[in-house]
Amino acid sequence: MKTKIQIRKLYQNKRDKLSIGEIHKRSISLSNKCLKIPIWHMENFHIFLCLSNKNEIDTSPLLSIIMGKDKQVIVPRIIKPNLLEHVILNDQTLLRTNSFGIPEPQNGNIISPKIIDVVFTPLYVFDLKGSRVGYGGGYYDRFLEECKKDTVKVGLSLFEPMNLIQDISEFDIKLNYAVTPDSIFSF
Repeated sequence: MKTKIQIRKLYQNKRDKLSIGEIHKRSISLSNKCLKIPIWHMENFHIFLCLSNKNEIDTSPLLSIIMGKDKQVIVPRIIKPNLLEHVILNDQTLLRTNSFGIPEPQNGNIISPKIIDVVFTPLYVFDLKGSRVGYGGGYYDRFLEECKKDTVKVGLSLFEPMNLIQDISEFDIKLNYAVTPDSIFSF
């Protein structure tokens, strides 16, 4: 059995082997799959903006879908180690790349996680029980703990799930759904 640290390394290596074209293709497929999840009656959608230097999912197609459905878009901004704040994204929002290579809003209205209905969650991989291996900073576990209990958590993965992630802690928050380019999983 692999630990989360080993899983992160394994899946980063898998990502590194994907071409930009393959990531783009998988990202579009994954975004279209998200249309089949029963979340589109909700209003406030939190989405991460992708890391350009880690072969991460390109969330811009999904962002376009959310905006096209006239939903409120909320994006994260790192305010100190392991802590995020959440900003409404609109046409006036200025984005800049932070030291991690993540685009972040430089201005805009900060909102409480309590109003967020849906969170699209970054991860390396998930398992068949809805557990996820994130990037290891704990940002999303802390953030998801602040959300209301019925906030829908949707993991986005370039890869199909593992059977079981062994070293899950009591602080790890499970997903409601996970989406890959080929499948939708409900937990």
